[in-house]
Amino acid sequence: MFKQSAQHIASYYAHSFPDPIPLRPTLQDSLHTEVLIIGAGFSGLHTALRLALAGKRVLLLEASRVAWAASGRNGGQALLGWSCDMPPLEKALGEERSRRLWDSMCWAAEEMQALPQRHGFAIDYRSGSLWAAVQQRRVGQLREAQRHAERQLGYPHLRMIEREELPQWIASPRYQAALYDARGAHLNPLKLAQGLAAAIERAGGQIFEQSQVLDYRESADGFVARTAQGEVRSDVLVLACNAYIDRLDRRLSSRLLPVGSYQVATAPLAPELAQSLLPQNSCVIDNQFVPDYFRVTPDHRLLFGGGCTYLGGIPKDVKAATRPYLERVFPQLRGVELEYGWGGHIDVSMKRTPDIGRQGQRYWLQGFSGHGVLPTLAGARAVSDAILGDDDLLALYQAIDNPRFPGGALLAAPLEAAGKAWYRLRDLL
Repeated sequence: MFKQSAQHIASYYAHSFPDPIPLRPTLQDSLHTEVLIIGAGFSGLHTALRLALAGKRVLLLEASRVAWAASGRNGGQALLGWSCDMPPLEKALGEERSRRLWDSMCWAAEEMQALPQRHGFAIDYRSGSLWAAVQQRRVGQLREAQRHAERQLGYPHLRMIEREELPQWIASPRYQAALYDARGAHLNPLKLAQGLAAAIERAGGQIFEQSQVLDYRESADGFVARTAQGEVRSDVLVLACNAYIDRLDRRLSSRLLPVGSYQVATAPLAPELAQSLLPQNSCVIDNQFVPDYFRVTPDHRLLFGGGCTYLGGIPKDVKAATRPYLERVFPQLRGVELEYGWGGHIDVSMKRTPDIGRQGQRYWLQGFSGHGVLPTLAGARAVSDAILGDDDLLALYQAIDNPRFPGGALLAAPLEAAGKAWYRLRDLL
């Protein structure tokens, strides 16, 4: 079971938050609510806000702090699509239904830009994302993605950036071509999560931190969730724990593998240098099996991630582990000061497909597989709509098969690590 904490980790996001991060109370009572949501990350927060605005009585229980885990530590890239890309979804759903799921992702991209304006908070939103090819043989993957988006998805907003034009976008010799999406974006994830939490409270929702749910049970009239100092009875239960589901629900946790992921932030660079790295201020992710991803912050830092550990741990020295990847992309930053280095765990599903569904009045959202800024919002729409009586979107997610990892709790991670080591070697070769 993962260790919980009363403090946010020492990330760039936590240190640059403009005000003290709000500390919310710990549950110490026996309460009743219409909808109980366990987990105050993106998926839980988005679901809660939509339900609270619809007039539902909503209560969130968070084991640590709001957005303490991946939602407050991630790369901040709001990319359209899922970690698995479209082929597994089209295989499971067919062309027409997978197109409906894609349309919901386009809605999420528009909603992400509108949410802060609607509720009065800032997230450092910047438009534009690049999907870059390191290897010449993978340039074709970008072209095919563009053709597929236009023909099958009705999405004409992707633009190929050929190698001769790339210096105007990325000051790196590493890339062969890139695919630009004007509707992709990057943002500050901790500001987003805290803004959502404040909006939930203004809408009448309750949030309790440092209130880890020890267990829950279904009763004749709903659910009962127990913490160390209290309990909550609810008509509806939403499990939004993601990588931290642990032993709370073994059936759901068997379909996830917690994978360690980490990144760094440089010290502030000279504004001219920072702008020269990414002249159009787009965020970037490459199409290697384990990708590098990076962006420039409003205060002229480079945020860079590129490593993951399938055995679940995080390097003791994240800065030292990440520096070679950063300098491989930007040799002009060799020796640059890395002011912050941090990591966390992402909830990887077997096929990298989202695992979102319901059983009776128990709902769950998980399996975002390291690509969750927009997919969590799209998934929250499906779950909240279903709770409010419209389960059309949720039915699409439930038609996606998410199997258990082979090997059980002891062998799943080593088996997956061995497989991923082969794919990384193939990338290198």
